[in-house]
Amino acid sequence: MTQVTFPPPFTRPSQVSEQLRSAGYAVLAPADVAAWVGCDMHELLALNPDWQGLPPDDFLKDGGRYRRRRHACFVVDHGAVQQAPHRPHWQPVEYNALHGGMQRLFAPMLPPTVAAPVWNKLLQALAGVSDTVFAATPATEPWFLEAHQFRIDTTDGIGRPTPEGAHRDGVDLVAVFLVDRHAVKGGETRVFEATGPSGVRFTLTQPWSLMLLDDARMIHESTPIQPLADGAYRDTLVITCRRGNFQGADVVDAPQ
Repeated sequence: MTQVTFPPPFTRPSQVSEQLRSAGYAVLAPADVAAWVGCDMHELLALNPDWQGLPPDDFLKDGGRYRRRRHACFVVDHGAVQQAPHRPHWQPVEYNALHGGMQRLFAPMLPPTVAAPVWNKLLQALAGVSDTVFAATPATEPWFLEAHQFRIDTTDGIGRPTPEGAHRDGVDLVAVFLVDRHAVKGGETRVFEATGPSGVRFTLTQPWSLMLLDDARMIHESTPIQPLADGAYRDTLVITCRRGNFQGADVVDAPQ
């Protein structure tokens, strides 16, 4: 059966901030991601092997076994990147009806990954565009970033990149990098206005293509994946930027 896919509406690196302001989202092709971050493409691709050994996500409430994951937190203040002590990921039920209200302590990202020079460049680029688009006065407050490495496979015959459905994350900026996809169909990205009728749908297929979202304005989801051959998977890197503190800091950091 022929797969029908919609091509991504790519934006040039110089237009990212304006596209985010005007449309609430921006999509970059891999070469433009490298140019925007300020790195070579091979530096991004050198991160890919880390996705081969992701441990299982033990918190899936739908009973699935299709998601593997690592997580880490960072603070970017005036361009300086500092990794925060490892902490649980927490979201309110208003943003994640399936897993909200849970303190989910995932396996941490590996030290060689976060020590790679390109990793700092990625975080600095995301904090920089957050300053430009969301801060009233740029570079006056730190950004709190959470990074999630995901592998969605087809162990159960189907894999769900967003088991919570169409959602917002409760942050300022959401960045979704497609790291790789192998022998899968599906995985279409859908983005909708939270308070309006407009929306777009497209499929990211090229390693290290990127979607950026104004989380307050846009709802997003990815459709399930199905295998075209054994060993099918879809790898992504999701990084969120938030002002003020990490989401749920009052819950996670409260005295026990």
